[in-house]
Amino acid sequence: MTFAPILPWPLLVLALAVVVILTALQWEPWKLWTPGPPARNQPRPNLRPAVMRSAAVVLLLLAMLRPGWPGGQANTAAAEMDVFFVVDTSTSMAAEDYNGSATRLTGAQSDVMAIAKELAGAKFSLITFDNKATVRMPLTRDTTALQTAMTTLQPQISRYAKGSSVTGAAQLLEDRLAAAKEQHPGRPALVFYAGDGENTSAERPATMNAENVAGGAVLGYGTSQGGRMKESPEPDAGYLKDRSHDTAQDAVSRIDEEQLRAIASQLNVPYVHRTGTEPPTAMFSKAKPGALTISDADTPGRIELYWLLALAAFLLALHEPLRHLAALLNLRPTSKERSP
Repeated sequence: MTFAPILPWPLLVLALAVVVILTALQWEPWKLWTPGPPARNQPRPNLRPAVMRSAAVVLLLLAMLRPGWPGGQANTAAAEMDVFFVVDTSTSMAAEDYNGSATRLTGAQSDVMAIAKELAGAKFSLITFDNKATVRMPLTRDTTALQTAMTTLQPQISRYAKGSSVTGAAQLLEDRLAAAKEQHPGRPALVFYAGDGENTSAERPATMNAENVAGGAVLGYGTSQGGRMKESPEPDAGYLKDRSHDTAQDAVSRIDEEQLRAIASQLNVPYVHRTGTEPPTAMFSKAKPGALTISDADTPGRIELYWLLALAAFLLALHEPLRHLAALLNLRPTSKERSP
């Protein structure tokens, strides 16, 4: 068994000693050895509540030692980093030219979770953009929240599309990076941009600022042949029509790798074209920045046992409110004095 205490050992030992002393004071042992014969019908002191309270506190202190068994595998990626995912959710990301007939956004969702798995322990943030940029998830280590946010992402419905810029999230990303640097100076920030490079805004794309970017990658989705897009995520939705043709042909969106390479150059990160045929590890090996330290082999992990002690402490502490509730239920209303 191994231990990974969340507080220094001396503090935990001191806390344990304080608990023992306070428990002894609650028991009032001097009342157990009073001189002379015990009074008739004198009730014995009820030590059970004090014992259970003290045991709960001791179990919590033991849980703070974080006991565990060696086992499992732990990724050796440095956890002290912030990872920002910038995902294009414009209508063109609904184009069905990823790995056959899947949407581009499907590929982005898969790759984002693959990167999060590789960088286990880091803090993740999700920013999306179409007509406007939005922080879908602030920095957190909760990969379950990230998975939920990515799973629920949908391309923008075509009737709400008003033209989007490939760098529509530039200012928001810059602000979030600056805030992260101010909060944790020296902590590296990685940026993974996922999009197809199609710019439908009348304005020229803004420049992405690489000042606080330590690494990452620009991930490109789509093909030069292009793909059709459904008007909405509904299963029975029709395909978006090309308004520039009198024949009302289906609109086709094509990847713009020149735009994506320009964004990669601005962020000073590599560009990686994602088609869905490569394994995630191949994509990540190309995108791995120099600031990132990951060993090729997994290291032994730990099976945490602290939660068992915490659960036992909770069950012992549950006795206290139940005891008081039982006492309240057993109260009998006093008889009211008769009025003269």
